[in-house]
Amino acid sequence: MNRRRSASLKARLDGLLAGFDFAAHRASDPVELVHRFSDDGDREVAGLVAALLAFGNVTTIRRSVGRVLDVLGPHPADAIGRMRHSTLNRRLDGFVHRVWRGEHVATLLHRAGRLRAREGSLGEAFALRLDQRDGDLREALADLADELRGPAPDRSLAHLVPNPRAGSACKRLLLYLRWMVRPADGVDLGLWTGVSPASLVIPVDTHILRIGANLGLTDGKTASWKTAMEITHALRALDPTDPVKYDFALCHLGVSRQCPSRRDPELCASCELRSQCKHWR
Repeated sequence: MNRRRSASLKARLDGLLAGFDFAAHRASDPVELVHRFSDDGDREVAGLVAALLAFGNVTTIRRSVGRVLDVLGPHPADAIGRMRHSTLNRRLDGFVHRVWRGEHVATLLHRAGRLRAREGSLGEAFALRLDQRDGDLREALADLADELRGPAPDRSLAHLVPNPRAGSACKRLLLYLRWMVRPADGVDLGLWTGVSPASLVIPVDTHILRIGANLGLTDGKTASWKTAMEITHALRALDPTDPVKYDFALCHLGVSRQCPSRRDPELCASCELRSQCKHWR
């Protein structure tokens, strides 16, 4: 991407952020459930639940996340620190979200509680692994996922906590990092101050994949780690210190169906990004 095109795209993306109603979109996003807590530890744990269950219809996601958080009570961090694995299993008995059952979520929470007890917080645990991996976010995230998943996970647990080394986009894990690491802006929480936002990789779902292709940020056809890196690399050229700051607005542009997969004169007429879109450029 040449300098003139980069400057033009950055101006349009910044314009999108400037006019975006973050509060309205947050109200229907799983991250809203995390903001209901005031304690940093509780937000860290609630964020883990909300991000890793963020698969499928948003209404169903919020209902499932809500049920797990109801089991944990007003202080999720304290709850997973003191509850036995068997207690979590019992209280989550009958829980089902997509291919995941209560036993999978119980294992995730039990292991997260042990990790917090041992290393202080999930944020400190991740920062340590990032340092040990010389700043390699993918490897550090894979190490954290190994801890949360545990040895010999079944297929469903391995899907709940995916392995970044396997090549998938790992959208939900990267979403969790974005919530925890990016500066507090009303959506993201800025809790993990030991990790730089510059190191983040964009969470790629079908919406980011389509819009990223429309804007010429990737030629990828599938939501893979490679595609996530391509899009992040392009965005890092626009803002090296905070490349994924556009993620929430871009994703919700797709979720709200304001960005179609083809040229639509009526729907595209008021789009801030129209001049940068391959369907109009």
